[in-house]
Amino acid sequence: MPKSLHIALIRQRYVADGGAEGFVTRALALLRNKNNAQITLVTRAWDGSAQSIRVCNPFYLGSLWRDWSFARAACRAVQDQDMDLVQAHERVACCDIYRAGDGVHREWLRQRRRTLGAFGKLRLNINPYHYYVKAAETAVFESPRLRAVICNSRMVKAEIKQYFHVRDDKLHVIYNGVDTIRFNPSLMHYRAEIRQRYKIPSHATLFLFVGSGFERKGVAVLLEALALLPDTAYLLLVGRDKKLEKFRASAIRLGIDQRVIFAGIQKETTPFYGAADAFVLPTLYDPFPNVAFEAMASGLPIITSLKCGAAELIKNGENGYSCDALDKDQLASYMDKLLAIEHRKALGMAARHTVSLMDLNSMSQKLLALYESLL
Repeated sequence: MPKSLHIALIRQRYVADGGAEGFVTRALALLRNKNNAQITLVTRAWDGSAQSIRVCNPFYLGSLWRDWSFARAACRAVQDQDMDLVQAHERVACCDIYRAGDGVHREWLRQRRRTLGAFGKLRLNINPYHYYVKAAETAVFESPRLRAVICNSRMVKAEIKQYFHVRDDKLHVIYNGVDTIRFNPSLMHYRAEIRQRYKIPSHATLFLFVGSGFERKGVAVLLEALALLPDTAYLLLVGRDKKLEKFRASAIRLGIDQRVIFAGIQKETTPFYGAADAFVLPTLYDPFPNVAFEAMASGLPIITSLKCGAAELIKNGENGYSCDALDKDQLASYMDKLLAIEHRKALGMAARHTVSLMDLNSMSQKLLALYESLL
């Protein structure tokens, strides 16, 4: 391997707590420290460090123009550079490595249609943005330049093989990994503090949800499931949604508003894992959310959906549960099982054990091995 490498990483928008951003940050540190690599970040905005090309944020109106204009600008930015590798976290065809962190758009649309009526499906079908994304996705996977695809779950790998003709040897499953030191069962020392802050009884069974975009991540079904549980079951939601008041109204309508706490965005989520008894994420579609890793590493049993990448780590009744995202009765049944203290503690210990070797170092070594194989 050459002593000095020049690698471009393409990511349109940086969000400090985003999963893809964490992946990029660790990739930067790994490559700089071990391989003396020069990293060029191609982005609209980045609050990180040096060595970056900041794309001139092309003017746009709407999401279609936004993604299209950035893709063009990003490819122009790397076109004349002498790059050893170009890794994209966006659907751009000018890359050697594509990280499919958002999964497969066609599968997301298939899952989305399950929740819509006739008018909603019509709007989805005529929205030009979805046609653009599907075309961009096809261009990436059919690009002769593409040498490797990083899948953050086996679920995503299977979906890519289902929808596109990509050779199996190009598809590499590399989980994001989790900081098993930061997220660990000792966080339970926050239990009393958080519960006191939000007036949650000490004897209550507290289910935790962490994520933004409540509709996609199944909060509506989660509220309906909670309404089927005893009054000792509480729900704490950390995250944001543009239609927050709609979900507050649902909690009131269901008669559970006294047991549902909307905590909003939190800079630090670790205390909330420590305060909870179980983690619930009945997401409609999620390639592999970091929060599932974090919850399991914190010693919490998790309940998630079958179209969440984390479900492939779950063995029902052993370290958590998984069910269809729209099956509120099954979700409520699994939540009810976790009201039993000894059962949920046993599952929580098993969940911690499941991810104990899936730490950041493991992810970094797999990523490095992929780069070395390509170079």
